[in-house]
Amino acid sequence: MIFQERTVPRDGLEKILRVLDSDEGVRIDNESNHIFVNKTSKRYCIDISTNNKDEFIYKNSAEEVIDFLKSHMNESSKIVAY
Repeated sequence: MIFQERTVPRDGLEKILRVLDSDEGVRIDNESNHIFVNKTSKRYCIDISTNNKDEFIYKNSAEEVIDFLKSHMNESSKIVAY
């Protein structure tokens, strides 16, 4: 199995979240933390990792995830799908 990452433009994030499979995810690299978004069969899991401490937040839709991420991303954030 080949592991591939691809950079996602900010305006393409919601589309990627809508079609996310259970073995895929999104990583957002910020200056002070990393955010990982995965999807189970029922909801999205957002893991905010700061200084080796993780905080988990759960959302029910891609729209809720996007709304949440707006306050956790900035212009220098790098978005990667894997």
